[in-house]
Amino acid sequence: MEKLYTKETLQTMIQPVTDAIYVLNGKWKLAILICLTFENMRFRRLADEIPQITDRMLSKELKELETNLLIRRTVSPAAPKRFEYSITDHGKSLHNVVVELHKWGLKHREEIFKR
Repeated sequence: MEKLYTKETLQTMIQPVTDAIYVLNGKWKLAILICLTFENMRFRRLADEIPQITDRMLSKELKELETNLLIRRTVSPAAPKRFEYSITDHGKSLHNVVVELHKWGLKHREEIFKR
């Protein structure tokens, strides 16, 4: 069997994938990004769109997504302050990844449930 990759090539593939998984790790980050792909949302609206997430977890995930420049938090100048979240261009760059994960997820569910 012919080797397709050298050890060095594999390492250059593994590190970026590991980085991506680190940034997107968790049950909720992709769901949040999908919601924000369709429209900007305030905290409560996001919580309503993802009913199983707790407020504490949503807050944590939003902070991590903002730290990784995938979303932006905008504060209204008027009192009371209102926070709105939007996806950044960097976050939008995940679109094709999300589409492919969606396709794979559908096929996977089909495979699992046909047993």
